[in-house]
Amino acid sequence: ADVIVNQPLEELLVAELKESYCSCEFHPSAGKHDNQNKYEEDKDAVAPSSHKRPPPKKKMGGFIPALKQMANVAALPGIVRCLAMPDVHSGYGFCIGNVAAFDMDDEEAVISPGGVGFDINCGVRLLRTNLSEEDITGDTREALAQSLFDHIPVGVGTEGVIPITEGDVEDILQRGIDWAIENGYAWKEDKEHCEENGCMDTADKDCVSNKAKKRGLNQIGTLGGGNHYAEVQVVEEIYDEAAAKCMGVDRVGQVCIMIHTGSR
Repeated sequence: ADVIVNQPLEELLVAELKESYCSCEFHPSAGKHDNQNKYEEDKDAVAPSSHKRPPPKKKMGGFIPALKQMANVAALPGIVRCLAMPDVHSGYGFCIGNVAAFDMDDEEAVISPGGVGFDINCGVRLLRTNLSEEDITGDTREALAQSLFDHIPVGVGTEGVIPITEGDVEDILQRGIDWAIENGYAWKEDKEHCEENGCMDTADKDCVSNKAKKRGLNQIGTLGGGNHYAEVQVVEEIYDEAAAKCMGVDRVGQVCIMIHTGSR
């Protein structure tokens, strides 16, 4: 299958290749023969007597390992497309930000557990604010960042500050966002912006093991660990004004908060 990346990712790949090998350059617009000639020239310039490929530097970027993982995914049976999203980086089996499409009519096509991942249900949400960049400069910016660290539990092993019982966990699993609304952790309007209105009709708390419920008991209200984050951002450019306005993003310089968290 084809491995497809957009232009910014291609430029990142070229930059990492240049950094990883002493003087060997890769030119995406050149043909195989042209790149081979370029490599031969650079190889001779670096080590005219050895004719060996320049050794890679110790520092390796995050995109090249991800590209290798994408190449492995592209070789799975029945695959028709292998895509890289803007946040692509190396992961477990599949790279993070890797999307793969399989042909359901192909009897040899597979469903890969590595594509589903053990971190299933992680999500990204963008919260808009009425603030502008000039509203959070200097000491205000530092105070805001410190306040986020003080009030949002984050990191592996961190426990949530919301008092939760085993009964609450059962209720959350069964009713989703309705529990959060009733307990003051969400607004009714939030349901309109959540998939399945914040609760799947087919949800069944009894399908979750007691061990999993106990593990999640102290995780409610935490951000999580790994690559999860809460980041204060500023709108630099609006590509589709109509679509952005529907989501409340209406001006350059508007402050937004992007949250990436797990199944919590």
